[in-house]
Amino acid sequence: MKIKLYFPIITGTIAVLSLAACNDDSLENIDPQQENQRIEQPNALEKVCYYVDQYWSSSAVLTTSLPTSTDTNFMNSQMTKIASLWGRSNPTLRFVNDPSNPNSTYNAISYSTGKIYYGYAIYADAKNKGGNIVNAMILAHEYGHQLQYIFGLPSVSESTARPNELEADGFAGYYLRRPAGYNQTSFAQIAAAYEFAQSIGDYQTTSAGHHGTPPQRRSAVRLGFLLGQYDLTASSFDYNFFYYYQGVLNGTYKMGKNSQNPEIDAYMSKHIDELRKIQSGEISAEEFKNLQ
Repeated sequence: MKIKLYFPIITGTIAVLSLAACNDDSLENIDPQQENQRIEQPNALEKVCYYVDQYWSSSAVLTTSLPTSTDTNFMNSQMTKIASLWGRSNPTLRFVNDPSNPNSTYNAISYSTGKIYYGYAIYADAKNKGGNIVNAMILAHEYGHQLQYIFGLPSVSESTARPNELEADGFAGYYLRRPAGYNQTSFAQIAAAYEFAQSIGDYQTTSAGHHGTPPQRRSAVRLGFLLGQYDLTASSFDYNFFYYYQGVLNGTYKMGKNSQNPEIDAYMSKHIDELRKIQSGEISAEEFKNLQ
């Protein structure tokens, strides 16, 4: 199953800087004799150096920095906060630039080999649309896939990538709320982030790469944000996320008592109808933004 965060191509240009070459051993510390390496996400062979890999254009290059030191420092600090929230060390965060085809870098990919590659174009568009919080959300989403690799998640599977991607959206919503994370206590504060998430939803429900519809992605971020009231391990988050998120998978939110987490159950029972309306598209965008 190919599990990759897909984003639509954007128009416009991205600022070009001098970048480190992909085959610089100091960048990746990879034996150049090892041309291919098995990875699980995406489910294929990753080309090492010479070009980034087959999920990026042949002219793309890896770099340790974004166009400005402010942007670079923000992303590196967010990577540290996200990993620390889960008690983990940082994965390898690299950026991808393609001066000859900037739009080709409108993507972010999490690899099971402990790496996250983040495109220049997706970074610039996300910042333009919603500021730093959108890139924090995307990075937290990608780190959610790292948690899935590490802990064998998600506990729910389908013939599409939907459970993996919606749970990663949930991990992102959780991070945005946690005091040790992005520390946004009001749902209105993360409006730009969840609006971006819903904008990249898709209706290719039978495709292996289906990530969830726009309403489902909104609902996943909302549920993750609600669970952010509690200090959870990755496995506990997975259990609670799918306990309450049955509306995405079979059309009926679970109403039975969560005996493992009665405190969470009492809190979540107040939001079940709201979540159902979000994932079904019944709730308006304005109502959604005004949720507490």
